[in-house]
Amino acid sequence: MRTCIHTARPPRMIRRGACRVFRLALGPALVLLGAVLCGVPRLEAAASTAPLPAEPESTAQRAAAEPQSAPATGSVAVVVYRKVFKSSSPEFTEIRVPERGMGSCDQRSLDEQPDPQPVEIGSALRTRIFALAAELNDFRGITLDVQRRIAYLGEKTFRFERGGESNEVKFNYTLNSKANQLLQIFDGLAREQDEITVLARRMKYDRLGVNDALLQIDDDIRHQVLVQPERFLPLLEQIAGDERFLDIARKRARALADYIRSSTH
Repeated sequence: MRTCIHTARPPRMIRRGACRVFRLALGPALVLLGAVLCGVPRLEAAASTAPLPAEPESTAQRAAAEPQSAPATGSVAVVVYRKVFKSSSPEFTEIRVPERGMGSCDQRSLDEQPDPQPVEIGSALRTRIFALAAELNDFRGITLDVQRRIAYLGEKTFRFERGGESNEVKFNYTLNSKANQLLQIFDGLAREQDEITVLARRMKYDRLGVNDALLQIDDDIRHQVLVQPERFLPLLEQIAGDERFLDIARKRARALADYIRSSTH
């Protein structure tokens, strides 16, 4: 008779509990191991794509990257004349004469945008303008307006600029002889610029009106209102040689050009 020895098996609930305990014990270690193993390539990839620290720029590189400033012109002295007279024509006039280089003239209504036009200033006239300004102490600490009631003739301003500094004086009417000489020069320049503009416009759009414009120019030149009549020569020569203009206008332009040449030599 065979004797069988049976080993007692643990109940099913006990086996399940042991497995759960085993998983709970190993779970955090497995999670940590997986994170380490997965994180290594990510760290390597991040390290490979991270930008290298920029090398400090040299002085030459910084200078090349910085915008270059324009040459300083602030040391050039400028004499400025401005006249503001509302409801007149023009309402606004400003003429700028630097001690060297091209001048400018801006004539317009007060509600229009600035539109300065280049004006060539002869050396003799430029010297005269700066000499008169110097005799007026470059408009520093002077009074020109008369201390009496007088009709309003427009606000006039003389200004002297050099660098970032400026001196100016305003007046309506003055008895100062030097100031009046300077005023006459600037009014002559303004009148010239206006008549040149009118003549050029009529040559382009109103050929029949050219002769009337020449009559006005002729009168101003002979009365010495204009200070640089030679500025009209290019337009006069163009009219004299163009058969599209009236014969009377061509003859007048030719005669006026001859008069300007003879009076300026």
